[in-house]
Amino acid sequence: MLRRSLSVTSLSGLEEWDEEFDREDAVLFEIAWEVANKVGGIYTVIQTKARLTCEEWGENYFLVGPYMESSVRTQVELIEPCNAALRRTIDKMNSSGCKVYFGRWLIEGSPYVILLDVGFTAWSLDHWKSELWENCSIGVPWFDREANDAILFGFLTAWLLGEVCTQCDEPPHIAAHFHEWLAGLGLVLCRQRQLPVATIFTTHATLLGRYLCAGNVDFYNNLAEFNVDKEAGDRQIYHRYCLERAAVRCAHVFTTVSQITAIEAEHLLKRKPDIVTPNGLNVKKFSAMHEFQNLHAQSKARIQEFVRGHFYGHLDFNLDKTVFLFIAGRYEFSNKGADIFLEALARLNYLLRVNHSDVTIIAFFIMPARTNNFNVETLKGQAVRKQLWDTAQTVKERFGKKLYESLLVGQLPDVSKMLDKEDFTMMKRAIFATQRQCLPPVCSHNMLEDSSDPILNCIRRIGLFNTAQDRVKVIFHPEFLSSTSPLLPMDYEEFVRGCHLGVFPSYYEPWGYTPAECTVMGIPSISTNLSGFGCFMEEHIADPSAYGIYILDRRYRGVDESCNQLTSFLFQFCQQSRRQRIIQRNRTERLSDLLDWRYLGRYYVSARHMALAKAFPDTFIYEPQEPTSATGFRYPRPASVPPSPAHSLHSSPHHSEAEDEEEPYDEDLEAEKDRVNIRQPFNMPNWNKNQTVSLPEKN
Repeated sequence: MLRRSLSVTSLSGLEEWDEEFDREDAVLFEIAWEVANKVGGIYTVIQTKARLTCEEWGENYFLVGPYMESSVRTQVELIEPCNAALRRTIDKMNSSGCKVYFGRWLIEGSPYVILLDVGFTAWSLDHWKSELWENCSIGVPWFDREANDAILFGFLTAWLLGEVCTQCDEPPHIAAHFHEWLAGLGLVLCRQRQLPVATIFTTHATLLGRYLCAGNVDFYNNLAEFNVDKEAGDRQIYHRYCLERAAVRCAHVFTTVSQITAIEAEHLLKRKPDIVTPNGLNVKKFSAMHEFQNLHAQSKARIQEFVRGHFYGHLDFNLDKTVFLFIAGRYEFSNKGADIFLEALARLNYLLRVNHSDVTIIAFFIMPARTNNFNVETLKGQAVRKQLWDTAQTVKERFGKKLYESLLVGQLPDVSKMLDKEDFTMMKRAIFATQRQCLPPVCSHNMLEDSSDPILNCIRRIGLFNTAQDRVKVIFHPEFLSSTSPLLPMDYEEFVRGCHLGVFPSYYEPWGYTPAECTVMGIPSISTNLSGFGCFMEEHIADPSAYGIYILDRRYRGVDESCNQLTSFLFQFCQQSRRQRIIQRNRTERLSDLLDWRYLGRYYVSARHMALAKAFPDTFIYEPQEPTSATGFRYPRPASVPPSPAHSLHSSPHHSEAEDEEEPYDEDLEAEKDRVNIRQPFNMPNWNKNQTVSLPEKN
C-alpha cells in the first residue's frame, strides 16, 4: 500500500500552507498534446483550468501544443507575440525550418498558446531518433506514428524552451509543466541539456496500467508482482513506456491525478508522486437555489419525448414512474464497467419483476462505436410520435373552434357533437399507425460489427430485449450526443441533467470526469473505489451515499459480489420517492464546491512552487507542512431525511403527502452546515492583462 503523498487530497490539509510567492520573474509554460486539440480528458483538464491559471500568472502563462489546422480555425486567434524575446524565439525557429504559431485560445481566460507544427519538421525525425538513442538509449520503431509524433513534439518543445533562455539576457525563472508521455520527451531533453527550467510531469493514467487492465488482468492485487519491462515488451509498447518512465524520473516534481493512480505509478513507474493534483471543473452557481432542479425537469421532459417515440406500440409503462440511468465514455467494455452494469441490470430486472414493482428503468449506454447510420426503426419511432402529436393538435384545434362558436351564441356545448366522424377517423388512423410487429430496438444505430460487439453480445446473453415483461429497458446509443441529431437532439450536458442517476462502475479510472460532471449538475452517481473520483469522495464525505455518491467496492470484492452490491444500489434507488430524489439532488449539487478549480487549483500552485524551489533554491523556498489526520475535514452525514429506503422507514416507491409531512427536512439548515466545512474559494492575485510579459530583454 502506498503511503500518503506529501500533499494529500484533503482541502484543509492545505490550509496551513503559504503558497504565495513572487511570480514577477517567473514564467509558466504548460505543455500537452491536448492544447487546442480535443483528443481525450486532458483537454478538459487544461481547458477548464486555464482561467484560474491566467488569474494566477497573468501574461506570464503560455500553453504549448501541436498545430492542428482544423482546431486552430475554430478555437485559436493567431496574433503576434507581445514580447520581443518571445518574438525573436519564434522567428529564429521559423527561420531554422520550423513552423511555430502564436495566438490566444478562445476559451475562458483567453490564454496565450504556442503551437508547434510537428508535420512540418518530420524531415528531422531520423536525426532526432538517432540523438535520442545516443543520449537516452531509447529506440522507437518506425511504424509507431504516435511515438513518432511524441519525438517531434518533444524535440520542438525542448528547442523552444532552450531558445527562450538564449534570447533573454538574464533568463527568467521558467517553470514547465508537462502532461502525459506524449509531451514527456521535452522534459527529458530539458534535463539532459541542463536548461534552467523547473520541470513538472503529470501522468493522468499510466500507459502500462491501461494496457494491463484492458487485458482482463487482476491488476490491483498484483501491482507489486508485475515485471514491468516484460509486460511492456509483450504489448509492444516498451519504447512508449521508456519515454514515460524517463519523464517521471527526470522531473523535479512528479504528480498524478488521484491516490489510486499514485499507488499504480509507484509500482509501474518506480517513483512515488510528490503531489496528488485532482482534476476540477469550473462550477457555475445559479442565482436561484433550485434552478438546477428546474433544468432537470426540462431536460427530463425532452428525454421522455424521445422515449415515447422509441417505445411506440409498447408504451405500457408510466413515464412518471420511470427512472433514467446512463453510462457514458470511451468504449472500453471492461475498463469502464459496462460489463458489470449490464449484469446488474439483468439482476435488477428480476428483482423488480418478482416484487411486482410499477417502476420502470431505462438504461442508456452512450459509448461511441463504429456505425454506418441510424437504425430505420428508431427513426420511424420518432416520426410516428411526431405524427401523433400533429394529429392531436389538429383535433384539439377543431374541438376548440366548435367550443368557441357554441359559447359565442350563449349555449353550453353538446359534448357528444364536439367530435364528429372525421375526428374519430383521424384518431383511429393515428392509433393504427402505432401498431408494431417488432420489439423496440436495443441499439439506435446500425452497427458495423454487430455480431462481435461486446455490449450487444452481452444483451443477447442476459436477454434484455425491451419486452413488455421487462421492467428494465436498454437503449445503446453508439454515438456522442449532439443537439443537431434528428434522433435525440440534446447535447451531453442537457442529457445528463435530465437523467436520474449516472452509473460508472469502472475498473480502471484514474480520475473520472463523468461522475464529477454529474455531481456539479446535481445528479447522483455510482462510482467505484478504484476510480480517482470515488477515492476522493470517500476521503471527504463521511457517508457519500447520503449525498448521492454511491461508491462500489471493486477492489476488495470479487466480480459477483460487486455486481450484487451494484444491484442493491440500483434497487434502493428505484424505491426512492420523488421527494427523496429531489432532496438527494439538492445534497449532491452542494458537493460541487469540492470539485471547483478554485479549490483544487491550489494543488497545481503547490506543485509549481515545489518545482521552482528545487530548480532555483537560491530564489524560492518551499516548506510544506504535513497535515495531521485531525485537520482533514469530512462532510458529516445529514441528520434529516434518510438518503435511501435502505435506511428509511418509508420504503414505498409511492409518493404521498402524508409521507412528506412526516419526514423532517430543512434545506437551508443543511446547506448552512455543509458550508461550514468548506473554506472560501482560493483567490488568485489579480494580474493586469495589459502588463508586459516578464521576460528580460536582451541588451
